[in-house]
Amino acid sequence: MDHSNAHLMEFTADPIETKTLESKFTHQVKEQSLGKSETLMHNKEQHEQSDYYKHLGEIIKNYVEIILFGPTQAKVELSNILRADHHFDKIKIEVKQADKMTENQQHAFVKEYFSK
Repeated sequence: MDHSNAHLMEFTADPIETKTLESKFTHQVKEQSLGKSETLMHNKEQHEQSDYYKHLGEIIKNYVEIILFGPTQAKVELSNILRADHHFDKIKIEVKQADKMTENQQHAFVKEYFSK
């Protein structure tokens, strides 16, 4: 995952199916907002980022164990938000640093993690 999209994989069957959730704060939205005002751009970015994390949280509520991984700090930001919310107290949340990966590499990473 990163700040613009998250690849959601459920480790239940082979092959693993990947769904992608994208943040609404795209480069185009950033350019439009920045053209009006830098403050507006930052406010819009924070609002869209918050919605993106909330949507991920709604999906994560349905699981007992998750791993957040990726090349940016987005995984740590999401983890901190989830840990602060008591709705996620019973969900095992682990964060792992990972380089940018292909879809096949992501599937292998998930399989290896949950096969331990």
